[in-house]
Amino acid sequence: MKQKLKKIWNIVSTVLVVIVVLCAVFLMGSRIVGYRVFNVLTGSMRPQYNEGDLIYVKEVPPEEIKIGDPITFVLNENLIVATHRVVDIDYETSHFYTKGDANDIVDAPVHFKNVIGVPQFSIPKLGYVSDFIQNPPGMYITVGAGVILIIIVFVPDMIKGRKKKEEPAEKTSETSEKSAE
Repeated sequence: MKQKLKKIWNIVSTVLVVIVVLCAVFLMGSRIVGYRVFNVLTGSMRPQYNEGDLIYVKEVPPEEIKIGDPITFVLNENLIVATHRVVDIDYETSHFYTKGDANDIVDAPVHFKNVIGVPQFSIPKLGYVSDFIQNPPGMYITVGAGVILIIIVFVPDMIKGRKKKEEPAEKTSETSEKSAE
């Protein structure tokens, strides 16, 4: 019974560690290869991007952006970020004109300097996870769960290691007592 429980525990802890590592790679590791990650907050780009999707945006020079490309940009002075499709380009004034696929009207002009990049791919619903772990109380729950996971994974091995160190010392003292007799 104890061996089965130990095997189940090893499988569960391994799966939890793999999930944590995968989430870290998808949420943080992408920055290493030059992607910025954004949560989709509205349905303005349905069906391509839905609420709760996580989009990975790569910086692209404005000259490479064409009509029909979705772009991620700073929308206003409040630093709101949006992703909409380019419907027209005015090279003389350095502006893109964009519109959400699900919207009926064209947005205000977007200056080339406000473009963050072009979405390369998205992961459905992972934005909900990202939003949860970046804001309280999800942040506290995530940190707490991480600490508990580390304790659960490493403490049993530390206890075993301590017991193994104590056993040889006890056997040595017993052996020396027997030789003294």
